[in-house]
This record gives sequence, structure tokens and C-alpha cells, in this order.
Amino acid sequence: MFAYVFFFLAHRSAIITFLFLSLCRYQIFLYFICAFQNISCGIHYLASVFLSVSPQHTCRPPGNVSQVLFQDLSTWQLEDIWTQVSVGREDHILVQLQDGEVWELTSCQRFRRDDQSSLDYEYSGRKSSFPCLDGYIYDRSKWLSTVVTQWDLVCNREWLGRLIQPTFMFGVLLGAVIFGYLSDRAGRRLVLWASSTGVFLFGIAVAFTFDYYSFIVARFLLAISGSGYLVVVFVYVTEFAGMKSRTWASIHLHSFFAFGTMVVALTGYFVRTWWIYQIVLSSVTLPFILCCWMLPETPFWLISGGKYEEAQKVIDTMAKWNRTRSCKLSELLSLDHDGSAGNKPSQVEKHTLSELFYDWSIGARTLILWLIWFTGCLGFYTFSLNSVHLGGSEYLNLFLMGVVEIPAYVFVCLGMDRVGRRNILIFSLLSSAVTNGVIMVIPKEYHFWLVVATMAGKFFIGAAFGLIYLYTAELYPTIVRSLAVGSGSTVGRVGSIVAPLCIYLSSIWIFMPQLLVGTLALVSGVLTFLLPETLRRPLTTTWEETEKESSSGKLLSTTSNTVLENVAVENSEDSSLNK
Repeated sequence: MFAYVFFFLAHRSAIITFLFLSLCRYQIFLYFICAFQNISCGIHYLASVFLSVSPQHTCRPPGNVSQVLFQDLSTWQLEDIWTQVSVGREDHILVQLQDGEVWELTSCQRFRRDDQSSLDYEYSGRKSSFPCLDGYIYDRSKWLSTVVTQWDLVCNREWLGRLIQPTFMFGVLLGAVIFGYLSDRAGRRLVLWASSTGVFLFGIAVAFTFDYYSFIVARFLLAISGSGYLVVVFVYVTEFAGMKSRTWASIHLHSFFAFGTMVVALTGYFVRTWWIYQIVLSSVTLPFILCCWMLPETPFWLISGGKYEEAQKVIDTMAKWNRTRSCKLSELLSLDHDGSAGNKPSQVEKHTLSELFYDWSIGARTLILWLIWFTGCLGFYTFSLNSVHLGGSEYLNLFLMGVVEIPAYVFVCLGMDRVGRRNILIFSLLSSAVTNGVIMVIPKEYHFWLVVATMAGKFFIGAAFGLIYLYTAELYPTIVRSLAVGSGSTVGRVGSIVAPLCIYLSSIWIFMPQLLVGTLALVSGVLTFLLPETLRRPLTTTWEETEKESSSGKLLSTTSNTVLENVAVENSEDSSLNK
């Protein structure tokens, strides 16, 4: 996906000098339009936290109730029992029907007492067991309706509810592959339009699904669209941002994703009906839909396809907005007077996944990075999804999980250029492992400290997750850089699929998710010591340069690297003139 970027870095340095100015008016305008839609993507990625809430429930009795008894509490309405008591898995509710029958109701079964005269809560006589054929009665004190209550995804159908988030994340994985491919062929702008429109339409469609299976299909298509946007917008922003601002701009795209998490928490607090909640969240995309027609195609993609006149128009628009002098592509590309290209860009050579295992050293590097990607995604979503189980207000907990990401990305941006990418990554992973261990020793009733420790864990895993994109790109030569980032992202998506399943392991042992994430973070952090540092080192363009870097710790200057360094210097000068 990044092939065009690095092709022109090496062969069209004059164009790069002009295009990669530090963020000016036009780039800022485009950046915030694109970043706003990231909020919507963050919303849908975590909407299931409240969308699929499974409230307390019990079997519905086969008739009208005349009296309800729970331990020493008596009432006339079965629905009122939830506001007065908390029914556990081993507890049962005793009801007497108008025809005199006495039934014991549990969450997934109901029992009819043969001795109808006994209204004692404890009963040792004979009773007959029946399944919940008449449906369930749910605790609606917090949520009026959820997907679970809509289609009775409890008891023997509980596994269907647990598939909601994993199937969404599988759509995320598929969307990254599909739209990443299309963006290089159909253009960045078209894919941004198509994917964001899909996010809006499928988001609304989810709210109007008529059964569980149509709901899953609509959410799956929503995931494909949202993932497609996230993949392409990173490339889009990278191709417009200046050299000095590119790191901050790309990393802080994640901050807008975090704002989406906060919106989910706020909307969940105020809207307690699942389909209205879904519509409200989907409406966040509407402003972007109304503005996305203003997004131009990137000059990189236009030039790569030989569309020089269109690229010239975009460059002229950029110059006009930024109040600077434009440049002529015909001069930079040595075009003849009629506007035809003298030489069209050569086809980018295709590379296979096996090249990431070029030798044993590179192979080990690839496996370590894949583990870090997996750990980062797994930890990122595990902390977010598990926040509603920490005690206290689940809405505040999730909101704080979004808030803490923003300083994490600032920490990454400030630290990686001072102490190095590898050192920040090691510190973040090991710190995440430690905080997971701390969470495991905090008693559950101390939910305030559980939330604080979980925020710390999310901070560190978020920092690692934000850094791994850039660090992976810097560890590989240009010829396979896009492949390396893409493969790492794919492995990370597998981690996001596993994350909701990891949460369900808490039914085996309450701290099983923390144990799994903490162990992986510890192993990943230790293995990161084996990776080279990339701070202040030029990007490599061939495997030979990568081997020299690995063996000597230094990278000898090459033609391509010199071009890169010159571009950076020239851009620094240009940016100072445009401030």
C-alpha cells in the first residue's frame, strides 16, 4: 500500500520536496475532515460493549403470577424483583400462579413443585423440570432493551451473543485486505467515499435488522467498511502531511479513535434502547458524508497512474490555500510541451510473504514483531471490553479507557525521538505486564483502584500499539515495507478477534484475561531487546543495506538515503517560510 510513497521518495525527490511541506492550511483542513471520521470508526469498534449487554434474567412462568417470593422478600409483580434484589446464578425465584401451581424459576430452567401447598423458599419435595419455552423476564432497570433481550441470546443461545464482537473483528480483518488492495488501484479518495458511505448505511441498517442473523450480516458489512476507511485514511494523511508533522499526524489519528470510545460511553449512559443507541452512534458519520466530496485525490496516486493534469490541479489548489508558489510538474518530470509523460513510472515489483523471512535474523525479527502486533491488539481491546466489569459505573469506566489513550500517544510522540523507538516499546510492554500483575492482586471490592490500574495498563498498551506501526515500517527495506506493515496489521486483527473471547475466560478464573495479556506483554517486551534501534537512522531501501545495519549497527549512506535526508532538510527550510 505504501509502495507509491516510497517509489517517489526515491525517484521524484523534487516533487516530494513540494508536497511534503509541514502541515499548512490545506493539509490541516484535510486532516481534520479525515480524522473526524476516525471518531465514527472508534464508535462502531466498541459499540458492542453496551449493544450486547446481557442483563439478569429468569425463565418466564407458564401463566399469570399471583405472588412472587425471593428468600424473605414477597411482591405481586415478577418484574419488580430486579429493583429490590440481585439474583445470582444459584438463586431461584418462587412464584405462585393464579391456578395455584408453584414454580421455581432460575436463569435457564424452571421447576414445578408437585406439592402446591408449599410456599416455603426452601423445598426438598418432588418437582418436575421444564425448559424456558415461554421466554425470559429481564432486568430492565439499566437497559430497556439490548440485542440479547431482543432475540433471547441467553442460556443455550448465549454463544450466539458471544460471537457478536469476534465476527465484527473478522470483518475488520477482511476489510483491511479488500480496501487496502482497492486503494492502490481505484484511488484513495474513491475508497474513502465508498467506505465512509458504507459505515453510515450499514450502521443505520444494523438498527433495523429483523433477526439475529441479519444483525450479524449488517454488522459484518459495517466492520468491513470501517476497517477499509481506517486503512486508507492512514495512507491518505501520510501522503499529504509534511515530513516534520507526519509522525504526529499519523499517530494522533488514533486519538480521534479514542474520542469514539468516549462517545460510546456517553451515548450508552443517555440512550438505553439498543436500536436508538445504534442510530445515534451511526449519525456521527453524517457530517463527514456531507463534506467528503471536498477531499481531493492524493498527488502521489495521480502521478503514479500518469494523471499529471489532475495532479497539477491538486498542487495548484494546495499552493493557493497555503499562499505559496505552485510548481510545474512538466518541469519536474521533464514532460514535453504537449503534456505527455516522457517516462511513466515503472511497475512496482510484487513481493511475497516469504521475503519477510529473508534470512534467520530477519525471520526472527518478523516473528517478534508479529507477536508485538498480536499482543498490542489483544491488550488494547481486552482492556476496553473488560472495563465494564470492573465495578462502579461501567459508563465512566469505558469513558476513562478512551481518555487515557490520548496522553499515551503524546507520550509516544515525545519519547520516541528522545530515547528511541525500541526503548519506548520495551518500557510500554513491560509496564503493561506489571500493571496486569497489579490488577490481579487488587481485591475486587476496591473497584476505584482496579479502574486506576486498568487505566495504567491501557495507557501502556495503547502507547505500544500506537508506536508499532512506525517502528515496523522503519525496520524493513522499502521493497517490503508495505508488506511488513500489512502482515503485522493482519496478525494484530487476529488479536482483536481473540480479545472478546479472552474476556469470556473470566468465567473460568476472574483474572484469566489479565494473566494472558500480562504474560504476552512480558514475553514481547523481553524479545524486543533483540530488535535494532531505528532512531535517527535513514530508512533502508534494499536487503543489503538492512544486513549492514544489522551487522554493524550503522547504515552507510546510499543514493536513496541521501535523497531522503535532503528532502527532510529542504522541507525544514520550506516549513519555516510558511509558518
